Amino acid sequence: MRKPSSARRCLCSNFTASSLWKSRFRASFPSIHVMQEGAIHSPSYTVPCDDYVHVVEFSPFSSGTPVSLLAYGGNQYVVVATCLFQEEDMEVEGVEFNILRAFHHELQVEVLAWSPESQLNRIPTIRLCTAAADRKLRLLTSDLQERHEVKAMEGHTSYINHLVFEPTEGKQIASVSDDHTCRLWDLEGNETCVLRLRSPGVSVCWHPEEICKLMVAEKKGTIRFYDLVTQQAILSLDSGHCGPLMSADWCLTNTIKVGGVAGTDWLVWDITRSSYPQEKRPAHKDKARLFKWSLANENLFATTGLPGKINTQVFIHHLGHPQPVVIGSSTIGSGLSWHRALPLCVVGGDRKLSFWMTEM
Repeated sequence: MRKPSSARRCLCSNFTASSLWKSRFRASFPSIHVMQEGAIHSPSYTVPCDDYVHVVEFSPFSSGTPVSLLAYGGNQYVVVATCLFQEEDMEVEGVEFNILRAFHHELQVEVLAWSPESQLNRIPTIRLCTAAADRKLRLLTSDLQERHEVKAMEGHTSYINHLVFEPTEGKQIASVSDDHTCRLWDLEGNETCVLRLRSPGVSVCWHPEEICKLMVAEKKGTIRFYDLVTQQAILSLDSGHCGPLMSADWCLTNTIKVGGVAGTDWLVWDITRSSYPQEKRPAHKDKARLFKWSLANENLFATTGLPGKINTQVFIHHLGHPQPVVIGSSTIGSGLSWHRALPLCVVGGDRKLSFWMTEM
């Protein structure tokens, strides 16, 4: 796997280890480079890490500067870094990767989400929320200087599978758990709403503009859209009979599209047409684990196989092509996230981050 020519790393000294249905379903398929079937595509860039990476997330929000924010979590730490790729700046050779700070975390980081309040211009502010095996959320706020606050939020009674900030102001957090609930929290750590589910919650997504609309995916295969004013479901989707739903994602650039993985298949819904998937295709032989839409192209998405295997499959798909357009592999890969503006995704793994750029 090739490494970038320029990958600057500066470890900090404290580091020890629209409405729901307004969008049109567009079928515009730009030209895209298709890999030969079965060919393994090496990462476009790799960045070394000091430990195994359990979860990695690009911030989906602008940092207020040309760089993008990225965070990854390991056994007892969260690292916050900036990335700038040669596709964004001609003076960059490969990728510039700068660690801003590493924060101690009491337990292994299992889930991670960025707040839209995270900014690097003017007065730097970093705000993240994490989840760990002790069933607590931790709200981390820092100015990257002296201020560093961690607020624990308790309420879930089982494993937390996913969480997200409200994307317009970042004043609320939603989390889903094996305890059959979706819970909403304010930034003071108060639980403001509990939505009772019929099976474990696996994914939660907020509408990009309308803060009263929330998507919650359940393991038994149901995806519901809630009106948070009435706290009632206003629409539901069904994955059919293809195994437990492991992950689902709302396409934030065209909100009538929803995707997910169940069993070995990926599924895509058009919520204006049917409660059942419009497309369903096999992907991973040993079951799929994660599904994430690209933020740069509404027809592009990625899926990963089950984590913990020696080599975890990473597939990048395009709705205009029957086969994956990129097939990758990450050593004990875990986590999956897309750059906010480039057709580039990242997966964590054994002491490194692997980035795949899709050739459009």
